[in-house]
Amino acid sequence: MPVEFLGIAATNDGSETGPRSGAAFDKEYTLRLARAHEDHGWDRVLFAYGSGSPDPAPAAAYIAARLDRLRILLAHRPNVSYPTYAAKTFATLDQISDGRLTVHFITGGSDHEQRREGDTLTKDERYARTREYIQIVKKIWTTHEPFDHEGEHYRFQDFVSDVFPVQQPRPGVSFGGSSPAAYAAGGSEADIYCLWGEPLERTAEQIAAVKAAAAAAGRSDVPRIQVAFRPIIAPTEELAWEKAHRTVDAIRARKERGEATTVRHHRRGTPENTGSQRLISIAEAGERYDRALWTPTAAATGGAGNSNALVGTPETVAQALLDYYDLGVDILSARGYDLLGDAIDFGRHVIPIVREEVAKRDAERAARGPQTLAAVR
Repeated sequence: MPVEFLGIAATNDGSETGPRSGAAFDKEYTLRLARAHEDHGWDRVLFAYGSGSPDPAPAAAYIAARLDRLRILLAHRPNVSYPTYAAKTFATLDQISDGRLTVHFITGGSDHEQRREGDTLTKDERYARTREYIQIVKKIWTTHEPFDHEGEHYRFQDFVSDVFPVQQPRPGVSFGGSSPAAYAAGGSEADIYCLWGEPLERTAEQIAAVKAAAAAAGRSDVPRIQVAFRPIIAPTEELAWEKAHRTVDAIRARKERGEATTVRHHRRGTPENTGSQRLISIAEAGERYDRALWTPTAAATGGAGNSNALVGTPETVAQALLDYYDLGVDILSARGYDLLGDAIDFGRHVIPIVREEVAKRDAERAARGPQTLAAVR
């Protein structure tokens, strides 16, 4: 199966290593960064969600109307709008983008972050709400007759939308998480299941858990798997590791100065979400894993979001990504610390290597027959 690459659609140039230089929503930078992804081989970009951040939906529409090929992954938290409203927003954006939308539904791993926008449900209640929300959105996208809904979290009567997605039967649904409740919800409803970068053995365990959850939900298919990393690349191994240590030093310096960073979903102390807890545990057990995985960047941020690095030359990082592809990962998410420069460098130097090697692998497997291909993937 062809590999896909997901980048970040940041609305300003700030990152964990340095403050932004302008407004939270910098139109020119947002477009420049998205265009760099489109011009350098990326398939799609993520418009992330934060309680105080610019609204990702209009930012995504702004980009979709100005670029021709780049696809959009729009993050959305169910607590911020009713599903009838959200389904119309998504369908409209799919129209604007000519069918380039996927929606990433975020349940929310931090009570503190959720309460910033008035969400007081427990984590288990949030997962139940997310599943119901996704089911409603899917039905609105695909139903042309009015219908009623009486659920645990949502109730409405006689609703039918007048705007439908370009994609048929509907846009893709993306979901992430590392807890049993997340596997159950995403295994049931997701087309794409998103994981943060962990050692190969642990990633394989998570993939197995997602597949088991999908089977338990009665699905005959399984979600595609996406894994996210923070690549740190340079022309030589020595230069890459020097860059990696400069990067983590910059993250720690900002933290020591008490500066706000772009990822602040939990207060200081132990994070509530399982994914961050896993990253911290992995970092405590060791700094380096497998071919190129490096954990101090995750440790420095307290396991905040996508934060484990892949360090090395473009060839080393490409081979590390191929190791994950061989596990069954076919969507590779990458984001640097110099958002624009790293997106260009990764697109120029890493993506072509991975695509070429994936094409070779798939051709070899296809030559051995469909049974071999199915067994490996």
